[in-house]
Amino acid sequence: MRKSQSAALRAPRRDSRAPRHLRLVSRAPALDVDQTVALRRPTAPLHCLRPQLIRDTASRFVAGFAGDVHYAVKCNPEPAVLRALADGGVTHFDVASLAEIALVRRIAPAARLAFMHPVKPREAIVEAYGRFGVRDFSLDSQAELAKILEETGQARDLGLHIRIALPKGTALYDLSGKFGADAEAAVALLQAARPVAQRLGVCFHVGSQCMEPAAYGAALARAAAIVRAAGVTLDVLDVGGGFPVSYPDLTPPPLSDYFAAIEAGVAAMDLAVRPRLWCEPGRALVAAGTSVVVKVLARRGNELFINDGVYGSLSDAGAPGFRFPARLVRPDAASSAEAQPFVLFGPTCDSADRMAGPFLVAGDVGEGDWIEIGQLGAYGVALATAFNGFDGREQAEVSDAPLLATPGHGIL
Repeated sequence: MRKSQSAALRAPRRDSRAPRHLRLVSRAPALDVDQTVALRRPTAPLHCLRPQLIRDTASRFVAGFAGDVHYAVKCNPEPAVLRALADGGVTHFDVASLAEIALVRRIAPAARLAFMHPVKPREAIVEAYGRFGVRDFSLDSQAELAKILEETGQARDLGLHIRIALPKGTALYDLSGKFGADAEAAVALLQAARPVAQRLGVCFHVGSQCMEPAAYGAALARAAAIVRAAGVTLDVLDVGGGFPVSYPDLTPPPLSDYFAAIEAGVAAMDLAVRPRLWCEPGRALVAAGTSVVVKVLARRGNELFINDGVYGSLSDAGAPGFRFPARLVRPDAASSAEAQPFVLFGPTCDSADRMAGPFLVAGDVGEGDWIEIGQLGAYGVALATAFNGFDGREQAEVSDAPLLATPGHGIL
């Protein structure tokens, strides 16, 4: 994307506001994390944003995927992240609520939005269509189809995307239990939607953090059988999200393997007219773009009490059991101690506010030290709560490379 096109997508900065509880502490040329901590001495969790990394990651993904890249806003709705994605060439956004729609419209007024939640409130459909110009909607039932048509006044400019059910897969987060029409229902929906849709699509989701490129091929084969049975022409084929990133115990195949599997799967569908390809990445675009610096409040053996936790930025480190890269940040005196495994406890009074990790940090870590935890650009800010009153956090742009790189994300 040319710079002029990218600039046209972005609203002026004065029109986008960070949440009240998130205080921007750095607009000057970015320092690295250690310099920022030395300067700020943060007492609240400090979110360290790497906008250039997000821009570059988005640019590479857009260049490598043979279709339209819709960023899944639920993954990280921070305005600075959305601006960086727009700067990187993302012109389409997957939104699931009126709040997300309004946010993206402020940041990227000319972006194309797709309302891909299969079950929507009637008032949300009315507002999305009439006020915000949204024309693409997903659905997985006849009731939802009727609702969309009714609340848009039987509009004839709709994109209707039938979400099909997939069997439980091997992705780290299984998403097969809530949405999706079975094969028989999907056939009927395609046939009912075709006469009233300007664009007819099929969409699915293989699950979040999918480690097997072949999962996309299997899903496309299932979609092909449904489309053939329906006897309709398809305009859009949306392969959803699920594109993975590295964590300390997980190294996925390169993105090029996923793109190749999708291309092979589409070719194997043998459709008379090739539909426009869509995808909905979240984690793959933004995970490495933010780390969080936490402060150690107390140490008890191999357990550290910190000022962030599962009710804040570290939800995925709780019950889901994600491991994250970590390192000691000690501005005044570097540590030469070997890394040791630690369990972390968050600041709330809930015993469930525990992160087993293990988190590998210099063995002499103690009260007053800071720890940087990486790969938190995905679902860090998005899942944070104000439980127990612990909702304060700061944000700074930093110049560092991420704590953990994902092989293949740099070369597609």
